[in-house]
Amino acid sequence: MAFGWIDEQAELRRRAGLERRLRPRPADSPLLDLASNDYLGLTHHPEVAEGAAEAARTWGGGSTGSRLVTGTTELHTELERELADFCGFEAALVFSSGYAANLAAVTALAPHGSLIVSDAGNHASLIDGCRLARGGTQVVPHADPEAVRKALRTHDGPAVVVSDTVFSVDGDAAPLAAFAAACRERGAGLLVDDAHGLGVLGDGGRGAVWAAGLAGDGDVVVTATLSKSLGSQGGVVLGPAKVIEHLVNAARTFIFDTGLAPAAAGAALAALRLLRREPERAARAREVAAELHARLTAAGHEAVRPDAAVVSVRAPSPEGAVRWAADCRTAGLAVGCFRPPSVPDGISRLRLTARADLSGAQIEHAVKVIGETRP
Repeated sequence: MAFGWIDEQAELRRRAGLERRLRPRPADSPLLDLASNDYLGLTHHPEVAEGAAEAARTWGGGSTGSRLVTGTTELHTELERELADFCGFEAALVFSSGYAANLAAVTALAPHGSLIVSDAGNHASLIDGCRLARGGTQVVPHADPEAVRKALRTHDGPAVVVSDTVFSVDGDAAPLAAFAAACRERGAGLLVDDAHGLGVLGDGGRGAVWAAGLAGDGDVVVTATLSKSLGSQGGVVLGPAKVIEHLVNAARTFIFDTGLAPAAAGAALAALRLLRREPERAARAREVAAELHARLTAAGHEAVRPDAAVVSVRAPSPEGAVRWAADCRTAGLAVGCFRPPSVPDGISRLRLTARADLSGAQIEHAVKVIGETRP
């Protein structure tokens, strides 16, 4: 029977407590949201919504084609110019998603005969980029500059070190300066995904790479998403102009994908301009994360100290994590639930995301609900 093996896989997932289901949310959800990645609280900001609407009115509902045919509008180039300026890089290239941006950057910058050194805690999009690249890959222990250094010493040709800046599971930050130093000893490039750093870390939210003093360096390339702090959708690669030009000519997820919808570009541009005017939003997101962590640990929960806006709370098991998250939802609180295979260490967690627009009362309520529903 065609696809009969799917039933067996579904049963194995059910027994392991690893089933996943879609849960459509209404536009006016009553839940207190600590599950989304809307770190700056901009998704529903009137200026961001109007940026999307105005772009749709002007350019239509879609970009109409790939970026190299009809999918590049003046709005796309305006967004790219302002993203590069804000983050301190020479050039930028916008993609339809952060996933597509990571696939493009890794595959285009790791040709045949090159070495990719990949952190064990990297996001799935970086891992998939390594799998698709023609270069060889060495996976090294998490956040370990010496392991990176040793891996680079095994290869004499072109090499690139690939890492998240802020890891999505526990919210811990990569040692970027140490990674860069290891790369420079061997003439390797550094490619980092700043999805969880942009808008939260660095001067006014300019990102983890800016905070590390590496923004604009000729051997550093950054990817990011427009769907978290900027409240929209899409991805971007930032780096030297020659790297961006290379991606235009070599990155398959750029060449063969339809361009980012104008509404998403308009929303991201409006959010970026709002962040420029209100840089305090970045600091507030970090403050909320620190307060959540302090209150949770004081209440006896095992929570990882956040380096940005992600707060991870360990759960007893995959089944326990699912039940805990469901009970939180019943009590009016939306939280993330991370289980294998989404977590590299096999430990299930509740994943909370701090938002700059959360009040003290909302933080207190969230901690209370988590404590009362703890399995």
